[in-house]
Amino acid sequence: MSYVDSGSLPDLGIWDKLKARRAAISFDLEVTARCNNACRHCYIALPAGDREAQERELSLAEIDDLASQAADLGAVWALLSGGEPLLRPDFPDIYLALKRRGLLVSVFTNACLVAPEHVALFRRYPPRDIEVSVYGATAETYERVTQRPGSFAAFSRGLDLLLGAGVKVRLKAMALRSNVHELDEIAAFCRARTKDYYRFDPLLHLRFDGDEQRNEQIRAERLSPGEIVAVERADEQRFGALQKGCADGRLIFAQADGATDADHAHHTVDAEHTVDADHTDHTVGAAGLPLHPDGSVCDHLFHCGAGHGSFSIGYDGTFRLCSSLWHPDCTVSVLPGDRPTHVSLREAWEDLVPRVHALRSQDPVFLTKCRRCALVNLCLWCPAHAHLETGSGEQGRLDAVPDYFCRVAHARAAALTQEDGDPPAEGAQPPVEGAEPPAESAEPPAESAEPPAARAHRVPPAHRAQGERE
Repeated sequence: MSYVDSGSLPDLGIWDKLKARRAAISFDLEVTARCNNACRHCYIALPAGDREAQERELSLAEIDDLASQAADLGAVWALLSGGEPLLRPDFPDIYLALKRRGLLVSVFTNACLVAPEHVALFRRYPPRDIEVSVYGATAETYERVTQRPGSFAAFSRGLDLLLGAGVKVRLKAMALRSNVHELDEIAAFCRARTKDYYRFDPLLHLRFDGDEQRNEQIRAERLSPGEIVAVERADEQRFGALQKGCADGRLIFAQADGATDADHAHHTVDAEHTVDADHTDHTVGAAGLPLHPDGSVCDHLFHCGAGHGSFSIGYDGTFRLCSSLWHPDCTVSVLPGDRPTHVSLREAWEDLVPRVHALRSQDPVFLTKCRRCALVNLCLWCPAHAHLETGSGEQGRLDAVPDYFCRVAHARAAALTQEDGDPPAEGAQPPVEGAEPPAESAEPPAESAEPPAARAHRVPPAHRAQGERE
């Protein structure tokens, strides 16, 4: 006789219960911002030899302390990322420190620095998974992105070591100006090696440090809205998932009945259910848009998953709700030790996170456009990305409305809703005041004045990892 009854985790309602109480289930740990590559699209990477950045990196003891604090908060899963985490000579010790705390550990790497000792470590103490970015299927394209001669050979050697040893690897790609011509070959390369998993991302956000020279490289690597639509259409799995999301009502919301322009952002609809634990004063209406009890659209900035089930710790001990949220009002140092300006991980989770979730916008452009837009889940917009798009530090605005994000969302919506000649989705706010989005060609534009070599984290949440890094 068996006294054990089994069921899948979703059937047990565990995730709903954890979500309701804002449990810290997982966290990202950027062990370094330095990288052996210099990818043109990367929002974080600093040179491998950057002494100042290296001196600011968390020590092994500090990482172990933070991992212990995270486990005490209830975390069960950690992601080690960078920069390139394998650049640190003490990476094996960092990895084992997290494993000893009982954490499942994932690793983001470019694979260029993978050595036999790393493979032996992963075989003896398996990671939850390892994700490797593939920038090209040929050396010419790969190194156009990384700007490092010999990096394709190093990547190939490292990936072969991992796959040859049976280590679980997931492959992903970025759709860039430098590799868009090779996306089919990149997809075939990845799917041949990880048959159960592959994703690519065509949406890039800007640098966390506001480095304008690097930001210009990122802008030069961005595809036009029409090109983004073209590459998504060309991938049957991705476009099929987007179409299903639209059919399910998850990606394009229905237009709210009785919409008005009163007070910049008011809708009158029937509320269905309350959402997250922090915004107790709003509900989600039939249009899928967040509402106050009086029917007005909610002016809280944060309606994403940032700080609900996870958080991010930077290489210098900076606590963030997600890897992309760098606004100084939304961060705090959690460096271990007796320092008056630093707080414990629990204090950051229990104090800072609710304060960030309580932030509101009074900007009429944001409240009449983004907050009312039915295409929000087809858009790159979020407070973190808006901040990076408009400047680093206090200069950037969490409620900015970047035109590029709007144009991409409208192009994607048009492709998804006009498949059979249907009109564009109702409720979508035009990207330019009083005008519809400009027409975009799906054909690649002419080469820019940038050099010919002229990056991931949320496409719709189900299809994209926030803030792709190595």
